[in-house]
Amino acid sequence: MIRDITLGQYYPGESVIHRLDPRTKIVGTMLYLISLFVVDSFIGLGVAVLFLGFCIKLSGVPLKFMMKGLKPIFMIMLFTFVLNVFMTPGEAIVALGPLKITMEGIYNAFFMVARLALLIIGSSLMTLTTKPINLTDGIERLLSPLQKIGVPAHELAMMMSIALRFIPTLLDETDKIMKAQMARGADFESGNLFQRAKSLIPLLVPLFISAFRIAVDLAMAMEARCYRGGQNRTRLHRMAYGKGDAMGTVVLIAYITGLIALRIVL
Repeated sequence: MIRDITLGQYYPGESVIHRLDPRTKIVGTMLYLISLFVVDSFIGLGVAVLFLGFCIKLSGVPLKFMMKGLKPIFMIMLFTFVLNVFMTPGEAIVALGPLKITMEGIYNAFFMVARLALLIIGSSLMTLTTKPINLTDGIERLLSPLQKIGVPAHELAMMMSIALRFIPTLLDETDKIMKAQMARGADFESGNLFQRAKSLIPLLVPLFISAFRIAVDLAMAMEARCYRGGQNRTRLHRMAYGKGDAMGTVVLIAYITGLIALRIVL
């Protein structure tokens, strides 16, 4: 389960999506995530699914690998579905004492779960096709206009990039700690949901110690390389928009325009 999280990982490749400028992918991902909450019909949701499927096909990342990232949030999706089914007022279909299942509840539950799944897959697609260093540079360039009002764009970009980069690292550490404790007799798989959650508490102390150790090692490595933030910093590779970015922008504008038109018509 721990190794199924795909957010923050990088999938090597030379696809069209991999070659796009990181700024194009960051802005495109943000607009796609916003568009998921604009969709209010099955046709619009179908368009969002087709658009994401088209991007996944172009990226060359196996769909099975991306769907694996939904396993860790299955319980959250199930809880969201049940909560919307029983808590949304409307025309009752089935009554279970004080609880009622309504058509509106089923409709909202389906849309919320679908949005959550597409949100996770869409976010994962950006990190899977963008190297951490490129992601940092892209975020920094997008935030650079805010430097005029005192916002530390480089530091913010570096923190976000490190946070994403260390998600798989901490997951690997968690997996190692779990295996070490299981070898000593710990049981993480038996019992109900609450018992399983309680059995994970002993993981927190060694995980925090490991996280602080990794942070110290990273700080020492950056200090040894004379890292001084973004001031007077040069880059080995200059970012530049290409034909692929222009075509991607056109496709994204067409997608957003289509969704807005569907929202108005339907």
